[in-house]
Amino acid sequence: MKKFLSLLLASALLLSFASCGGNETEDTNADDTVNDTAIEETEAAPSTDTLAGHLYSVFAAKLNESPEATALELAETVITNEKILFMGGAMEVEAGFLSGFDNYEVTGFESAAMFAPMMGSIAFVGYVFDLADDADVEAFKKNLTDNANLRWQICVTADEMLCESIGDKVFFIMCPTSLEG
Repeated sequence: MKKFLSLLLASALLLSFASCGGNETEDTNADDTVNDTAIEETEAAPSTDTLAGHLYSVFAAKLNESPEATALELAETVITNEKILFMGGAMEVEAGFLSGFDNYEVTGFESAAMFAPMMGSIAFVGYVFDLADDADVEAFKKNLTDNANLRWQICVTADEMLCESIGDKVFFIMCPTSLEG
């Protein structure tokens, strides 16, 4: 199943490359770095007014209901939410270069899962990381947000980034503020 999902995601990426080849309207002077206003890191629960905030609330509810849920189970719960208006999937990932982080190698977690659309033309990627009990969660989150790139996609840019944690579980997402028309 993992191989099939990986192959499907790779195919979607190739299709997104082909579909973006002639885009002359993209702003080539736009800043490629993440600005601090796009990052929502608060002590209180994030607002559920945006897609990222809503999906974080789904993650938090599932974790509250099933504290022993794996990263993959949490990611699958998020990607199958009713606010997701596209065909998506979740898969386990290993430490290394992950989508959305340019040349930053994401390490320091025990297990992780990625959730994303099957088609790569939507600026959407999310992760659930399960850290060791003694891990420095705040440092891990800071490394993620410092090295993430809202413009990791060729043709589209994510509107928002959210990085939150509950215990040793870290929820990270870059996505549009809404998937509605």
